Amino acid sequence: MARLRRIRKWVRRAPPQAMDPDGQGDSMPTTTGGGAEGARPDDLDGQFAEKGVVAFDFDGTLTVRDSFTAFLKWRVPAARHRAGMVHLVPSALAYLGHRSRGRIKAAATREFLAGLSRADLEAETRAFAQAQATRLLRPDALRSWRYWRQRPVKLVIVSASPDAVVAPFARGLGADALIATELAYDDEDRVTGAFVGANCRGPEKVRRLETMFGRGLRLIAAYGDTSGDREMLAIADHAGYREFKEKP
Repeated sequence: MARLRRIRKWVRRAPPQAMDPDGQGDSMPTTTGGGAEGARPDDLDGQFAEKGVVAFDFDGTLTVRDSFTAFLKWRVPAARHRAGMVHLVPSALAYLGHRSRGRIKAAATREFLAGLSRADLEAETRAFAQAQATRLLRPDALRSWRYWRQRPVKLVIVSASPDAVVAPFARGLGADALIATELAYDDEDRVTGAFVGANCRGPEKVRRLETMFGRGLRLIAAYGDTSGDREMLAIADHAGYREFKEKP
């Protein structure tokens, strides 16, 4: 507990992490550490010599609101967005019965993105990250991210939002990996509105982490803000539930 208190004290004092949402390429760059500014708890050096994983939820944890709904609203004129939301009313009413976030997310994907080419979608999400990063990302969450970037750990974003939306942010932050809900594409590489696999929420987050890093995964720390992060937080040495409060 004393070590975690020192970490939190350092996080509050450290400067925000810069982000370059324009990062290119399909894979996340490897964190190299170094180049940090500000105070650093030297007594923590060497305590993470055995590389583990630190996982951050994205929406509501690194950001102040849901990135997928913000993206859908950002990319179309206001009238088109309003019309799309009206079309989603039956799906919203159905949600009251089935309570499946994945199903209502798929409905929104079909309404707003179906038929869009992968290349166009990726260009739009890069532009969205460039335009909205400073309005979405929490300063205190970025300071925590910056702290862990200096440690010998794998930094991973684990999100229920579609991978295409979160990927530019993950690249810009220098994440080692991104785990997110995967959009499906047809034979012409256009969005279908379906997902590849399950919505990345709840137990699926743990399953996907174990698929990537093995069942012997050591989750040094995990950060989240909803019941969809509960299982991930439960296997972490440090479970950071709603730790970040600052707004841009």
